[in-house]
Amino acid sequence: MRSSVRSILMLTFVLLFSVNSLFARVNVSNTFIRVNQVGYLLEDGKQAIAFSTSDLAGKKFQVVTAEKGKRASKRLKIPASSGTYGDFGFHHILDFSSIDKPGRYKIQIRGTKIESLPINIGNDVYAEAHEITLDYIRQQRCGYNPFYNEVCHKRDGKSAYGPMPDGTYVDVSGGWHDAGDHLRYLLTSSNTVCRMLMAYRENPTVFDDEHNALGQIGSNGIPDILDESRWGLEWMLRMHPETDQLFHQVADDRDHIGFKMPFLDSADYDWGKGSYRTAYFATGEPQGLGKHQNTSTGLANLAGRYAVAMSMASQIWGTELEDPAFAMTCLKAGKEVYAMGLKQPGCQEGTPNRAPYRYHEVTWTDDMEWGAAELYRVTGEDQYLADAKRFARQTGPDPWMGADTARHYEFYPFMNMGHYSLFDQVDASFQDTLIAFYRRSIEAVSQRAGSFAYGFGTPFIWCSNNLASAFVNQCMLYEKMSGDRSYHQLMLNHRDWLLGRNPWGVSQFVGIPSSGGVTPLYPHAAATLDWHEPINGGLNDGPVYGAIYRQLKGIKLSKPDELAPFQSSWVVFHDDVWDYSTNEPTLDGTAEALFFLALHAKP
Repeated sequence: MRSSVRSILMLTFVLLFSVNSLFARVNVSNTFIRVNQVGYLLEDGKQAIAFSTSDLAGKKFQVVTAEKGKRASKRLKIPASSGTYGDFGFHHILDFSSIDKPGRYKIQIRGTKIESLPINIGNDVYAEAHEITLDYIRQQRCGYNPFYNEVCHKRDGKSAYGPMPDGTYVDVSGGWHDAGDHLRYLLTSSNTVCRMLMAYRENPTVFDDEHNALGQIGSNGIPDILDESRWGLEWMLRMHPETDQLFHQVADDRDHIGFKMPFLDSADYDWGKGSYRTAYFATGEPQGLGKHQNTSTGLANLAGRYAVAMSMASQIWGTELEDPAFAMTCLKAGKEVYAMGLKQPGCQEGTPNRAPYRYHEVTWTDDMEWGAAELYRVTGEDQYLADAKRFARQTGPDPWMGADTARHYEFYPFMNMGHYSLFDQVDASFQDTLIAFYRRSIEAVSQRAGSFAYGFGTPFIWCSNNLASAFVNQCMLYEKMSGDRSYHQLMLNHRDWLLGRNPWGVSQFVGIPSSGGVTPLYPHAAATLDWHEPINGGLNDGPVYGAIYRQLKGIKLSKPDELAPFQSSWVVFHDDVWDYSTNEPTLDGTAEALFFLALHAKP
């Protein structure tokens, strides 16, 4: 494990950054510069932010080479403050877009010792980030796990709510653990597969082949992202054992009995410690075997995403990978589950047990639009196109964009790729409609961003980083559809926030960047405490409103808050293993971010 340590000396406000086992001192008491720690593409608008307890307006800054300190820009005037945050009354946008040569730089405020972390500029700066996120998804495998070289959860599972007697064994092995716990959800895993396959389809040449199908080191002639996608697809096929059957969840919050390695899981689901776990059948009706139940209304949310994953798989494995049998199996399953969604409109929520927390998804027409669009792409059957257009009209703009808050995963997935998937299959008039849906959502976020010093407009609800990643994706897809780049800097603000241009100066990805940056050292995961290995690539949940944090059950910090000087009563983030609200990596959030990181990578 990386041995670097970060500490904040609160009385002097001196920040010691951990950078690969070396200490880089920000040697000023009340002024800090935050940058995107991965870097900026040559064509990017390039902005850092400086914040202070003193007004810096009118002072000068310059860009210098990181190695020799040679000046790379003229001295630039620091603009007026863009606002207040926390204990810092002045925030200033430092625009250095004039730097258009590849290299490694720093920003310095003239006449002081204030300087930024190193800044990477070039079209190769995103060459590895998407592969590191894939490392995290691979580390989440259930069954054989190459990270631990162990096999876990060998007895998954025994049925509940299904057409068979409760307690009947069903083989639902495989897939991925959802986050720092060991639950597995079709709700999030299906979206993970969809995001990965879309990332591959949009930019296939940037993915490496360094692992085999089991996730072990060694190439097998197939891009690693497709190996990982197939791991999820095969689990999804097991979750659909018959034409009219679908399981949606394996295990529940009885898992939450403390940190434990997955292959040493001691949770008891009424069949003994470490034995069988419950496999929940998708009924589309309220479920819950313990104190709490969900409020499910249907299963079309799952059915739509299932159809997307299987349709794209049928194309990729049927053409590029020349595996027609697997392609046909996938397409058949996709059609069957899509038909189940037509019969049971509504949402299958996550199933709770001891605690009230669950995935509250209430949107489903977006999923059915996407599923129908992908089924039309592969089959050419007109009914799927008609369905996709009908569901697109019903869906409209993303409902959470522009809002202050929402329940946990209420409007999931956090951006609707169905509009983009349908776009190239409809006439120009309908294309304009789809573009307008995206634009209305983006504009709503833009309005919120205008009142925040960081130009950031997505809400700080639980899994705020997932929302920010989804917003980046929507902006990028909107540009592809419309050619309109008027929101490009807004997109960059959200991307750069995730990569370190935030009050805490911490990248929200474990181990990204792989060198020269400040990343979370104590993510909420068993591997952090028990395995003593970094779980590189995982996107953490991210900052939350202080009001949310203060109301969560059983939350505590394991050590003094080293980021305390940069907290506010409004929003908090902790790099602490016990903060499951801000510092827990998630499977689907990482896949959401993988999409935009892969689109940033240059072949």
